[in-house]
Amino acid sequence: MSNGQRRFLISGRLAMQEWCQLTGRSAALRVLIVLAVIVCGLSVPPGVVFAKAPLGKQWPATQQISLNDIDHSSFDTLLAKYVDEDGNVDYSAWKASKADRKSLNRYLQSLSRGSTTKPASSDAKLAFWINAYNAVTIEGILQEYPTTSIRNHTAKVFGYNIWQDLPLIVGDHQYSLEQIEHKILRKMNEPRIHFAIVCASIGCPRLRNEAYTPSRVDEQLADNARDFFSRRKNLQIDTASRTLKLSSILSWFDEDFGSTQAQQLQTIKPYLPKESQALVSRGDVSVSYLDYDWSLNDQARR
Repeated sequence: MSNGQRRFLISGRLAMQEWCQLTGRSAALRVLIVLAVIVCGLSVPPGVVFAKAPLGKQWPATQQISLNDIDHSSFDTLLAKYVDEDGNVDYSAWKASKADRKSLNRYLQSLSRGSTTKPASSDAKLAFWINAYNAVTIEGILQEYPTTSIRNHTAKVFGYNIWQDLPLIVGDHQYSLEQIEHKILRKMNEPRIHFAIVCASIGCPRLRNEAYTPSRVDEQLADNARDFFSRRKNLQIDTASRTLKLSSILSWFDEDFGSTQAQQLQTIKPYLPKESQALVSRGDVSVSYLDYDWSLNDQARR
């Protein structure tokens, strides 16, 4: 490697350190590695894609509106048409419909009109960002379909990562799925978001066949939390050993439900089936975690 190449890599690394604070360490590291590959004269495997064009559109500041005023009805119509009661999606039919693909993209464009600086209620923000996460995920899967799992599209270094590389324009900024989840929704101190945002997998909570709305978001979150724990893939109970087997989601995001296991169990207790509630109430409960199923939540699998 020449001295010029070394200097380029060092300056690139310094730039990445600053960029990490905005985009996340893993995304920045991937870009730095790509720069190194280019500078060192190495070749990137054919067909590798690192990012896609942002979803939505850039609206002039004068046309941006409060999240209170975003209309989610078109997304509601699409979900009612293509999502069943178990949260599985008819991706094949949705992808085949040019009209409904356009409708989803128009909805994403309407989300872009939302302003992150104008005043909005906490319920409007919650409904907006949950719908945004789910709509971007659906669009990302439709772009790749047919596929068997979202994990086929989450490259760690080389290639496209749907969680990092398919941003949505909202107001004057772009937000990846990772940023929506970790930088916005998780900071709203509402742990039930983990029973609402859906990563297109069987192990995920049920994708509701309706959009979240500011007027009903609390009711919808409570209903989805109860539904989540009603399913054997997310909760199993062994009364003999006093053990609750929970979805891995409760392990990955345990701190969002409380700082101790006792607090975490109290947070989810209102949404557990009565037998599990009784076990939690008696105390001295062991907790283990179930394997997560990353298979696509595709109606065609049935």
